[in-house]
Amino acid sequence: MPRRKSKAKQEEEFIKTLFGMVTLLTFVGVYYFSGSLKTSIGAAIVALVCVIAMLIALRMKRMERLRKSGIADIDKMGGRQFEIYLGELFKKHGYVVKVTRSTGDFGADLIISKEGKKIVVQAKRYSKAVGIKAVQEAQASIAHYNASAAWVVSNNEYTDAAKELARSNNVRLINREELITLILKMNPETATGPQKVIQANPEIEKQCSKCGSPMVLRKSAKGEFFGCSCFPKCRNILNIH
Repeated sequence: MPRRKSKAKQEEEFIKTLFGMVTLLTFVGVYYFSGSLKTSIGAAIVALVCVIAMLIALRMKRMERLRKSGIADIDKMGGRQFEIYLGELFKKHGYVVKVTRSTGDFGADLIISKEGKKIVVQAKRYSKAVGIKAVQEAQASIAHYNASAAWVVSNNEYTDAAKELARSNNVRLINREELITLILKMNPETATGPQKVIQANPEIEKQCSKCGSPMVLRKSAKGEFFGCSCFPKCRNILNIH
């Protein structure tokens, strides 16, 4: 099943469609009333320029939104850095936050509470769409932590299977666009930016001894370990002692 397009992509495609329709309708309408081919072409060009200007303005607005959110820095974070950053983000939104220990977190990276409601959160800083495993882990952690709800938060999108499973298990999925919205709703004067979190919590850089790719920090039920970033092509791991 094809992946659903993002809101930004949908908006851009809508304007491109509008672009063609406005140009065509302007040309036909002016020609119908004036009978002048030259006038019709001139009007169509003016309409074309207006739609292009609208498209450029929308793209610039979107780029400024992305810049203010710091999402490009979030995309460079390691898993633990992302968890810490989300902890700071939810604090700014009035939640009491606990970042779980890296070993044996039982499916929850964060536990957040507000107005008597406890929520378990799975943090997924991914370079691809998040699958059903994250939803399963989040849902399973509800009972262990005696929580009332489960969320999965990612800097990316979710597969259709993950969305379907989340709907049937009442798990909230916060995707890239919603994460950006949450970030921008913070007071910039009190916000802890992604760069500050990265600097305060540096990732240990290691290189795969088999293929030379960067090793990334990962978690399992037995604790943290370094895994090759080219997984599953390369399955090399390095235990943390």
